[in-house]
Amino acid sequence: MSLERPYPPDPYSLLPHAPSFALTSPDVTDGQRLDTAFTVDGENASPALAWSGFPEGTQSFVVSAFDPDAPTPSGYWHWNAVDIPATTTSLPRGAGALGGAALPAGAYHVRNDGGEPGYMGAAPPPGDHEHRYFFAVHALDVPRLGVGPEASNAAVAFNVVFHTLARAVIVGTYQR
Repeated sequence: MSLERPYPPDPYSLLPHAPSFALTSPDVTDGQRLDTAFTVDGENASPALAWSGFPEGTQSFVVSAFDPDAPTPSGYWHWNAVDIPATTTSLPRGAGALGGAALPAGAYHVRNDGGEPGYMGAAPPPGDHEHRYFFAVHALDVPRLGVGPEASNAAVAFNVVFHTLARAVIVGTYQR
């Protein structure tokens, strides 16, 4: 079976425009290949992320990792950390570990598309074209998103759209 198909657009280009702010990582260089430590072929660790310059009025953040290039009609959610307090401006490497112990108080993970609560590293099908992994921090106008740990990634993304003040994105790539 051939997986040949066109690349989908940047998923955030399909949403209402949101201002941007700074997102940096010692582990992800925008547009560059992810180190295997952040894939299922390595440590399966979430990268360290830090953000600044988000709008006044930000009450919480959602951090996500999404692969629009997965061979599905809906892409593949690798991570959604929800209800991160506005006082938090970084997550350390490994914050996406199952169980959420490295998340700030009150924050939680929903299940990734692999079925586990937490981060799932990059895992494109072997032989498929290079995949893009959009690491995003969404600055929200509410202290709590209003979904729980059992929410689907689509439900998180849907609710995020209605509360986004600004969004910061860096993109890593990976191919097996």
